[in-house]
Amino acid sequence: MNPDPWRERVDGGDWAAITAEVDEYGGALLPTLLTPAETSEIRGLYRRDEFFRSTVDMGRHRFGEGEYRYFHAPYPEPIERLKQALYPRLLPIARDWWSKLGRPAPWPDTLDEWLDQCHGAGQTKSTAILLRYGEKDWNALHRDLYGDLVFPLQVVVNLNEPGVDHTGGEFLLLEQRPRAQSRGTATLLPHGQGYLFTTRDRPVRSARGWSAAPVRHGVSAIRSGERHTLALVFHDAA
Repeated sequence: MNPDPWRERVDGGDWAAITAEVDEYGGALLPTLLTPAETSEIRGLYRRDEFFRSTVDMGRHRFGEGEYRYFHAPYPEPIERLKQALYPRLLPIARDWWSKLGRPAPWPDTLDEWLDQCHGAGQTKSTAILLRYGEKDWNALHRDLYGDLVFPLQVVVNLNEPGVDHTGGEFLLLEQRPRAQSRGTATLLPHGQGYLFTTRDRPVRSARGWSAAPVRHGVSAIRSGERHTLALVFHDAA
């Protein structure tokens, strides 16, 4: 048996096509990252308090409706392995974006080194999230920044089967383009597949070269059923 099937799944993606799509739209579907058994196992962790450091009621904070929980570190194996496998694939995209924007790229070659930098800057709180939405729940458009040190890409995985476990719940991106109307996209994430998207802003070509377009993300209302999502953020929180 492959000792790291999650890295094999990540590496099996067409990364040239993924890069082209995220460059064009700010988001791109990834391959299947979790099997049905793994998504069921992660969903089952939601009620086990020992895996989480905090719980957020989205309605109380006016973030939408629903609930999410921050995993504490160290993460369960599939989560940690996926983050480790994804980081080196996302790093060239991040560095290219910041080069286009004329910004210094602070990210080292490994995720562990980058998280050490976050911790040295006081960003020590774990940021992997398990979200749970029921009927009529939704997630307001937002950005997951958490501190001064930010990795510009993140990944979500749908842990339920759309059309079977839930209807609605499309993943939303809203990009504020320079001197133009905003552009939105909506994607219904397949069961177990990842979706890569921009965390804060991204380069878009303009008449003067490259400009930074702020991007927010959210989730449309769940029309029926229940939807769980695993969110992988590549910087820790202050």
